[in-house]
Amino acid sequence: MICVIVCSIKARKQIFRSSNDQDLEAFIRANGPLAVKRHKFLEIRKMTKSFKDKLGQGGYGDVYKGNLLDGSPVAVKVLKASKGNGEDFINEVLSISRTSHVNVVTLLGYCFEGQKKALIYEFMPNRSLEKYVYNENALQTSSPQLEVEQLLDIVTGIARGLEYLHRGCNTRILHFDIKPHNILLDENFCPKISDFGLSKLFLKKESIMSMLDARGTIGYIAPEVFCRNFGGVSVKFDVYSYGMMVLEMVGGRKNINARASHTSDVCFPDWVYKQLEMGSSLGLPNGVTEEENELARKMILVGLWCIQTKPSDRPSMSRVIEMLQRSIEALQIPPKPVLTFPVGTPPESSTL
Repeated sequence: MICVIVCSIKARKQIFRSSNDQDLEAFIRANGPLAVKRHKFLEIRKMTKSFKDKLGQGGYGDVYKGNLLDGSPVAVKVLKASKGNGEDFINEVLSISRTSHVNVVTLLGYCFEGQKKALIYEFMPNRSLEKYVYNENALQTSSPQLEVEQLLDIVTGIARGLEYLHRGCNTRILHFDIKPHNILLDENFCPKISDFGLSKLFLKKESIMSMLDARGTIGYIAPEVFCRNFGGVSVKFDVYSYGMMVLEMVGGRKNINARASHTSDVCFPDWVYKQLEMGSSLGLPNGVTEEENELARKMILVGLWCIQTKPSDRPSMSRVIEMLQRSIEALQIPPKPVLTFPVGTPPESSTL
């Protein structure tokens, strides 16, 4: 089994050096999941009623609402033609097809016809977490702000999903792009990790990943990507991104504001520490109870532990789940991390 995985990873790296679609198709047939149905692009067009209902867009493609033949709603992501080398497509198909977890979105099918590539997922009626966690979004839309207990359930669910990706699969999966935009919510607001376009597979026996390129979204990228003196790239990259996202969720604001000054960008964790010391409820609505305030403080402490500068100082996702289940009295306030990675990047360069 291990030999097959090693060969698969090596073969995929070789495929990425070629833009030959025939090679990509052969690779998918040899290594892709047989349980996931392959569709023709004509079926994708019918499924989405000629791409009538657009749900959203990202750096790798646009997402449309569709329906299967039995009427079941689905989300269809059509990858941009400019991504012709197929790396993001292969990443999604091979990574997510290896998963089966309540907190990871389910891949139902895919389309591959030359430059036409699409991925079919289960439909998430409550869209992405991004719609709910920022105060400015809550004011501009009809979406209600999440309750504190809902935030805790979502934070815990995401942690369980990441723990599964890091430990529960045949190979470890590093997501490399954990952020509110990539967390989808079902009808019960159960969180599901999505968008595996930047993910990487590596063997369980490996703890450090060799990387030649920086990847991720500015504001969520761990310091070791820019300065290897802090340590190698590992599953602790996702832990850092998760921690920053948790702080955003409780703080009700983005950790980097493209319209703000560089000083404002740098001080987000410091701002969180200061609010914690002052006993502030951060971005929570007025009138929160003492119990809700304690839950918020617990999530803040966990988030701050997750964004420690050295990867070795960050908890594993298993440890994060334990911390979220403990009382706040059992949690210590972590030291302030020394943030030395680039900030203030213009919005057009926000994704690497």
